[in-house]
Amino acid sequence: MREIAIDTETTGLDPGAGHRIVEIACVEMVNHVPTGTEFHYYVNPERAMPAEAYAIHGLGDDFLAGFATFDAIAEPFLDFIADSPLVIHNAEFDLKFINAELARLDREPLDRARAIDTLAIARRKYPGAQASLDALCKRFEIDLSSRDKHGALIDTQLLAAVYLELIGGRQPGLELTALQARQAGSTIAERPRREARPHAPTADETAAHDAFLDKLTDPVWRR
Repeated sequence: MREIAIDTETTGLDPGAGHRIVEIACVEMVNHVPTGTEFHYYVNPERAMPAEAYAIHGLGDDFLAGFATFDAIAEPFLDFIADSPLVIHNAEFDLKFINAELARLDREPLDRARAIDTLAIARRKYPGAQASLDALCKRFEIDLSSRDKHGALIDTQLLAAVYLELIGGRQPGLELTALQARQAGSTIAERPRREARPHAPTADETAAHDAFLDKLTDPVWRR
């Protein structure tokens, strides 16, 4: 089963206010495990970067000016995700930005039903606990040393690791191994049938029990 983990960085919080995507990344997973195939682009937002957003991801106007606008990467992005389920942390945020960019190009929006929201999964699984990507990485002891600022690619790689833990840790890998074994034609040897072991007391055990009861006053076993 192919799934795609996605993350974006933006100029702000609301595409309706003119904010745009400045970085987008995808990590391919098969049977919940990253394959090493990734999609990653910085994007020229065609607008100035607010100081608040720059403080989060460190992507400034001069840096982004050298990259293509979203219309140049839309087709490769859609080709990469194809019809796979999309694993997103806080899916509402990223999908509203991606769909706003697609709307600018008169393209169909991504269906919300495709999204697997790891934020929602974490809140159900650990009610009352912090559910940010940072908090979940710390919970699962996932290395955060390479993450100085927010970045779509590193966050997507971390998200893939968090997702695997949220759905059962390394267990999916065992399922994959079993599937590969079946596909290779291996079979599980059948065990020979054995008769049930008898549990009835022997004559000596019955006699010993009766002798013990003789020592008791009105034992319940003889009523």
